[in-house]
Amino acid sequence: MSIRPAILVLALAGLGTSVWWLWPAPVPAPAEEPLELARVLGGTDTDGYARAEQPRPFRFPVDHGPHPGYRSEWWYFTGNLADAGGRRFGYELALFRFALAPGEAQRSSRWAARQVYMGHLALTDAGAQRFQYEERFARAALGLAGARGAPFRVWIEDWSVEGDGFPWRLAAAGEGFALDLALDPLKPVVLQGDNGLSRKGAGAGNASYYYSIPRLATEGTITVGSVAHTVRGESWLDREWSTSALEEGQAGWDWFGLQLDDGHELMVYRLRRRDGSVDPHSAGTLIAPDGTPLPLSDTDVRVDVLESWTSPRGGTYPARWRFAVPAVDLTLEIEPVLDDQELDVTPRYWEGAVEIRGERKGQRITGRGYVELTGYAATAPPR
Repeated sequence: MSIRPAILVLALAGLGTSVWWLWPAPVPAPAEEPLELARVLGGTDTDGYARAEQPRPFRFPVDHGPHPGYRSEWWYFTGNLADAGGRRFGYELALFRFALAPGEAQRSSRWAARQVYMGHLALTDAGAQRFQYEERFARAALGLAGARGAPFRVWIEDWSVEGDGFPWRLAAAGEGFALDLALDPLKPVVLQGDNGLSRKGAGAGNASYYYSIPRLATEGTITVGSVAHTVRGESWLDREWSTSALEEGQAGWDWFGLQLDDGHELMVYRLRRRDGSVDPHSAGTLIAPDGTPLPLSDTDVRVDVLESWTSPRGGTYPARWRFAVPAVDLTLEIEPVLDDQELDVTPRYWEGAVEIRGERKGQRITGRGYVELTGYAATAPPR
């Protein structure tokens, strides 16, 4: 069942990885105009909501759960897995919560809700050279969707991640594919930005609370059609909650979550302005094997786009990159496993599995990761 006509009303225009799906409530575009990410994220309706303005203490497991005083938040899981024969899979499960209005719903009806949940599920099957995805929505009423911190659970109908402590179980199914995975951290929680306060712009409160678990041991089953594959590999969790939107002039972002075979992880997000320049609030983190984070500014990481890919649905995305982080003598080349890992959802964006190769201090390095690209393509208007 599709509720796409409600998306403009609810301002449910997806993100992740990934990284900042900040959902205001804009005036709907005329039906003949495409839905653009910047239009959806450009709202300023923040009255009555909490704001991310200062660093705060994080408490777990409670902070794995919901923060309903903020307008939006998400639980973003991506991973690279393989079966015993080496068949490669990538997956994304992103669960989003959106507040329709501040405060609690006046429950004159059991259907009453001021929170709506959205989910994106995607599978990259490198062996079959196939990319599949689904999108769904449910209100936080009648048990259809929700989240809690202790014991941890977030769910949309039968898509869920849950666990009373680790490992967590991730279970979700789409048309012709399904995931049933156990996730157990190999690294501690990393607080991104300024002790978990990740600034996205100069305006007061234009920020999110943001943490990651950058490496989770993952094992379980991926089912494609009628064939079940026993898989192992590693996943990444990104968690954010906020009330802010993109600032004037910001058009989208590129997010990279990279797991290197020497035990380091690299997270980089690049906020793009409409004139093509990189916004100075772009940032990143290099995470050492022991979990120690090294914050990176927008000038610490040089990113060169080596190739591009044009979607058959319209829009052109970067498709291969070269990274350089001179302060740690690191250079990387990043290449998608498949060119077409685009989710034609609301709005359209690219999120896919990538391969990594490069050098650090003269030593060869490889890895795997996920990349998210937003604001490069408009979504056709809902009918």
